[in-house]
Amino acid sequence: MRDSSGPRWRRRLPVPAALAAATVVVLLVSPASAVIPAAEPSVELVRVADEEANVVEVLLAGTAQLDALVATGVDLDHHVTRTEDGVVAHAVVTATEATALTRAGFTLGKVLHRPADARARVAEREATIAGHVAQNREFAAATFGPAASAASDVKIIRADWYTSGTDQILSVEAKWAQGQTAADTLTVERDSGPGTAIGSGGTQTISRFVDAGVYLYHRGAANVTSRPDRIRITSPTGDVAVAKVREWLPTPGSGPEGPGYQKDFVTSYLTPTELYARIHQLAAQFPRLAQVVELPHKTNGYRRHAQAVLGAATDSRVAVDSLAWGHEGGNDISVELADPGTANAPLSVAVTGRAVRVTLGTDAAGTVTSTAAQVVAALNADAGTLLRAYAYRGSPGTGVVAPAARTPLTDGLSAPASVSRDPHPVYAIRIGKHRDGSKLGVLAYAQEHAREWVPPLVTVETAERLLRNYAHDRRTRELLDNLDIWIAPSVNPDGGHYSFYDFNSQRKNMTNHCPTTGAADFLARNSWGVDNNRNYTEYSLFDGYSGASSSCTSGTYAGPSELSEPENRNLDWLASRPNIKFSMNLHSSGNYFMWSPGAYALPGRVSAPRPTLAEESAFWGASSRILAAIKRHRNMAVTPARTGPISDVLYSAAGNSGDMLWYKYGIYAWNFEVGTSFQPEWDEAHEEAMEFANGLVEMLRVARDFAKDKTRPRSTLTVAPSATPGMVDVTFSTSEPAAVFYTVDRAAPTYASTLYGSAGIREGGETLTVPAGTRVHWFSVDSAGNVENNYRPDGNGRNYRKGTAVLPRH
Repeated sequence: MRDSSGPRWRRRLPVPAALAAATVVVLLVSPASAVIPAAEPSVELVRVADEEANVVEVLLAGTAQLDALVATGVDLDHHVTRTEDGVVAHAVVTATEATALTRAGFTLGKVLHRPADARARVAEREATIAGHVAQNREFAAATFGPAASAASDVKIIRADWYTSGTDQILSVEAKWAQGQTAADTLTVERDSGPGTAIGSGGTQTISRFVDAGVYLYHRGAANVTSRPDRIRITSPTGDVAVAKVREWLPTPGSGPEGPGYQKDFVTSYLTPTELYARIHQLAAQFPRLAQVVELPHKTNGYRRHAQAVLGAATDSRVAVDSLAWGHEGGNDISVELADPGTANAPLSVAVTGRAVRVTLGTDAAGTVTSTAAQVVAALNADAGTLLRAYAYRGSPGTGVVAPAARTPLTDGLSAPASVSRDPHPVYAIRIGKHRDGSKLGVLAYAQEHAREWVPPLVTVETAERLLRNYAHDRRTRELLDNLDIWIAPSVNPDGGHYSFYDFNSQRKNMTNHCPTTGAADFLARNSWGVDNNRNYTEYSLFDGYSGASSSCTSGTYAGPSELSEPENRNLDWLASRPNIKFSMNLHSSGNYFMWSPGAYALPGRVSAPRPTLAEESAFWGASSRILAAIKRHRNMAVTPARTGPISDVLYSAAGNSGDMLWYKYGIYAWNFEVGTSFQPEWDEAHEEAMEFANGLVEMLRVARDFAKDKTRPRSTLTVAPSATPGMVDVTFSTSEPAAVFYTVDRAAPTYASTLYGSAGIREGGETLTVPAGTRVHWFSVDSAGNVENNYRPDGNGRNYRKGTAVLPRH
């Protein structure tokens, strides 16, 4: 089992080698502020001030071009769909950025969301949904695993039927032996229910998934009109595989919530200030069960220096920043560039209070001759106690400036005075009867990305449910009596406030790391900030992994160094609580449910280490429970294709928080992607908050079951014929998610013995081919540390499992 007492598995790669194959397009040139080896190309996407950002489709040829798009640092929605024609991603871009992407060779599709658009709502058709729920119950007992022929060159991995709203969908994944070299699609035939002929329900095709040149499997989903019982795939070589269709995330007839269970506590979107007020109110109302904890690092604050850019042409522009924060006097400064109207006037600067007047120099004809560089030098020399001036975007400033009327400097911030401009404390609410570290800890956190307004509501709804149901609901009481629950509703309050009041597409925090030779000026104010979900310590950009940018204006800017941001140091502090073993990071959108690994390096898609088979089984097993709880609210399904490791179902995200929690601290860390848009209309936002709060509460139940798990796993050895003469195929199965350690040399198995592994991505346990008659010794251990037969795996115990690899007699 994995030792969670300290850092594990981390591997740094040479950045130039890891990133050499990434296609990089320079969209707008401006030096980056991060200190990264020079071989990494600089990529800048700078938003023009006051431009609105839309969510648009980007149509890509395949995964390699998706990696190239990620490498540009473009601001991506969490949406990736793989089709037979390629990959469709969603990007959040302004018109200027969209033009630059098109010039760089990317193809843009439809505009999906505009700031002024009403977000699309999911229509709930109660009668149809009720019918699908009835079908779920009817077929729940008929779900079995795949039964493909061992001799076939096509293997059906998954065949899942599920309902989503009013639709019925069949999702199929299969692996074909020729998939690495042949691009054929596979045809899936289906029946129309038990006892009907295969083919009577129609057909669908599934396409191969090739990532970085490596074939992984075929997959695809299609709408169906009835729930199939069996499917058949005939490979291009004529081999056949047949499998039973399983139900994905059945909706049980009764939920875990007892009579009188209270829920539905959110009635509107909440700003970070309001979120913090809400948890303070809860802690004050339930002091025996909750307390608010101020995390150790304050943010930079919802504040900026006052700024202005004078002039139009790049080489004659002058950028000016106040030394004081805008709310502390910077907004009172003004700058004027005056034509004296006389010949041979010298360049001079006069400061009256906070009004700065620059008298421009002229020649003998009375024509202005002062260049931007000269004006910058004069301002810094004579008004340097108030402001800092610099040439625009690294220009040498050789152009002659144009006179400019008195221009007030401004920080450009629009929030009311009720939003603090000071460095902001970040708060979490700690819930539980015993908040001393003696109970198993669970962490939930939201709003790493500022524009994601629904995830914080999920955390608040969950906190309300826990505290308000404690007195009368037995299952809630069991959770709070036995768990130490930390909920941080907004880890990025500065960005959250900016998204609410200034720029609703804001993804990052508000810290401006750009140098004055880059995009530090007022016109780039909607491009600044660090992507808090790229600034963590494991498998980061700084380790050579893909999916983050060194550009200070990129949507995925990783910051100047790992944990450079207070928001990230706060989460690291939370994760370092030694009793925390489970966590949920809440994001939107895309309806994904994911876990580690979350990053890979290019070329070659060098992945962060995959969990062991037992750990992967634990992730999948718990996920099924959590997603079934989400589905219970309104029968909306997170699909099989969007469930799994981040880098399998989405794209590489170097330096993400889930990887830090898993690899550094040994925490089972999941990631919700809530809903289908960042800021849906309220009716939809409310439904999403309700259903994902169901899932978050269920994660707490998973954690509680883990804590009280004293059941020892059981395992079996299965022997099957091998294609190799004199050999047999051996597999292990376990009664629950568990690791199996084995030997084939008659030695007693220990934790140093071979760990039974996975057959491949999403394929279950590997098949071992050994000589017939081989003596196999093994034991299993579950994720709670329970060892089969109470065996002591120190090399001295003798009650391990024993078996001989011989075919059973018939």
